Amino acid sequence: MYENVEMRKVFCDELDRLMEKDARIAVLDADLAKANGTLRLRDKYPDRAFDVGIAEQNMASVAAGMAAYGMIPFIGSFAPFVTRRICDQLAISVSYACQSVKIVGSDPGITAEYNGGTHMSFEDIGVLRSIPNFVIFEPADAVELAKSLPQIVAHDGPIYLRLARKAAPVVYGGDYQFELLSADVLRPGKDVSVFASGIMVHEALEAEKLLRAENIDAEIINIHTVKPIDADAVVSSVKKTGVAVTCENHNVIGGLRSAVAEVLTERCPAYIAAVGIPDCFGVVGKMPYLKEKFGLTSRDIAAAVRNALDRKSKA
Repeated sequence: MYENVEMRKVFCDELDRLMEKDARIAVLDADLAKANGTLRLRDKYPDRAFDVGIAEQNMASVAAGMAAYGMIPFIGSFAPFVTRRICDQLAISVSYACQSVKIVGSDPGITAEYNGGTHMSFEDIGVLRSIPNFVIFEPADAVELAKSLPQIVAHDGPIYLRLARKAAPVVYGGDYQFELLSADVLRPGKDVSVFASGIMVHEALEAEKLLRAENIDAEIINIHTVKPIDADAVVSSVKKTGVAVTCENHNVIGGLRSAVAEVLTERCPAYIAAVGIPDCFGVVGKMPYLKEKFGLTSRDIAAAVRNALDRKSKA
């Protein structure tokens, strides 16, 4: 249904449907509505779709004010501009004030491609994970994105939607039942628990094929909501396997690896390996090059699994 359909188009289409039904929903852009796919909403909803200009801090504050009067505002820009640039406004005007603002950060991590290091948000999850009340969600494909939006609107509180703009490989079928706070076991297994998010979910599924050929039975779990993480799903899987591998398009500090490690440290100590950005800034390039450069391919995941299993076997 969503093969080769850009994520930003699916986002706009689904948001349009929701705005038709709910007059409380509004959209604010910081001069990037065309890039993020929401420009046409201004024609249909001129009283609920606005461009605040290149003024992201102001956009967050305006949205907080709208939420205080019962609106459900979505604010959007490139991921670094709606996280690290406006961290204080999100912390105080949105989270501290308990306002239900939805933040959409587009092209996170290496999906920024030619925009380079200044636009590659390898730290956005880490920035917002430390702020109380935030939910942090990243869809693996367009199906999951479409299914998530009604629950994002219904959630009482701030949500950060980490959204790649371009088309994503299909992971889910049309009958998928989405739950915002529940992780999804995509492939059951008994040898190793592979936790992935966003664009890395498809890579993890491809790695599972490589590992299966080596008689390694990998359990693949989509942690689409990093905060609050589905701790029970993490523990249930790792109690069975004893080994965890995390896969994320984010710095290995502060994101999925950190969230999984925090859960396991308290509830189920295990061998953990991480596939992610090795605490550095981004560079200019296309996705295939960037995946290779930062070790985010299915082969890298398979190698991390082998290394973790080897460590376990030698203990």
